[in-house]
Amino acid sequence: MKIIEMTGKTVEDALKAALSELNVTEDRVEVEVLDEGSKGLFKLIGAKPARIKVKVKKDYIYEAKTFLRDVLNSMGVKAEIRIKEEDDVLKINLVGPDMGIIIGYRGETLDSLQYLVSLVVNKDQDDEYKRVLLDTENYRAKREETLKRLANKTAYKVRKTGRSFKLEPMNPYERRIIHSALQNDQYVETFSEGEEPYRRVVINLKKA
Repeated sequence: MKIIEMTGKTVEDALKAALSELNVTEDRVEVEVLDEGSKGLFKLIGAKPARIKVKVKKDYIYEAKTFLRDVLNSMGVKAEIRIKEEDDVLKINLVGPDMGIIIGYRGETLDSLQYLVSLVVNKDQDDEYKRVLLDTENYRAKREETLKRLANKTAYKVRKTGRSFKLEPMNPYERRIIHSALQNDQYVETFSEGEEPYRRVVINLKKA
């Protein structure tokens, strides 16, 4: 993030000079007036210039798109990067002819890319944290429905057999889907066990 101090006859003059040096528009910066300056006696004696500090605002969308473009190019993947910001969440959708390589095995590559983008856009702790959601070909919604079906199917097995079932290791996001799908089930309960990245959900019959 670039921060400069600039002086001028007035605050307005100092700001114009700062914008010119930074090559940005006024809406892209935050301005702190350090000294409003003074014209002095007869506008000559004791005149003091205005002094300001100008900080370029963080452009989350630009940084996310630039990083993803570099990664996709290095992977040899052609894709359109669509990003919109809603309620401090960067929603990123990749559109291209072969997104299977981006999704990876059970979304592992997609999750890794999402994590890396989040690191890039939130690397300055002084700025507002942005949550990142990376998706392609509506994979997230499809995966959520698959996990909900798995949760209900496994819960049925637990009720029929009276035995606990351990699901495959999942990331925190997917485990939350399982827990949420069964949180109101009157027959079974869920909990997680193990250490990352092998932590998994256990579905257990509730005690009478």
